[in-house]
Amino acid sequence: MPVIAIDGPTASGKGTIATRLAAELGWHVLDSGALYRLTALACLRRGIGAADVAAAAAAARGLDVRFGARIYLEGEDVTDAIRDEAVGDLASRVAALQPVRDALLARQRAFREPAGLVADGRDMGTVVFPDADLKVFLVASARARAERRYKQLIEKGFSANLDTLLRDLEARDARDAQRASAPLVAAPDALKLDSSDLTIDQTVAQVLAWWRARSA
Repeated sequence: MPVIAIDGPTASGKGTIATRLAAELGWHVLDSGALYRLTALACLRRGIGAADVAAAAAAARGLDVRFGARIYLEGEDVTDAIRDEAVGDLASRVAALQPVRDALLARQRAFREPAGLVADGRDMGTVVFPDADLKVFLVASARARAERRYKQLIEKGFSANLDTLLRDLEARDARDAQRASAPLVAAPDALKLDSSDLTIDQTVAQVLAWWRARSA
């Protein structure tokens, strides 16, 4: 089945773009970041820190999750809870652990079903789907990403500080790029797209144009 892999740093708009693309194409969508956030939420609730590698990996393997219009963990709607900044910070830390990544790899690949899949994350084109038909590396300036995340959090009723978000994003960028396991890096055959000054519609249109040219 065809796969469009969209990788990029935190808050670059990967999830929004992937969801829109999947809707346009009639394909499935994989928000791989949600799996790591779910693992982080499960760890937080069980008092598991990133230093406890075995326990974190066990939490990842045993995730009782259900995806749909909303995301459920052990029967509870956690769609909004996994977007909390504390969950995101721990998700970035546990995502650096190879046993956790190994535990989630097969679950991610299982999303590849007819008629196709749009997968977003940090290693979709390099590790999870290295044979993806189209690979996009979506970037945006740290300031633009912090402003987007700030707006999202405020709209959902969370308190947020723009300067704090900017510092956190820059720290996560460094952590994701420098980790030994599946670091955030563009695949050699990925097309880079800077969305700092693009609307969602413009970004989606560009990726669709690339896909149509590729599939033609």
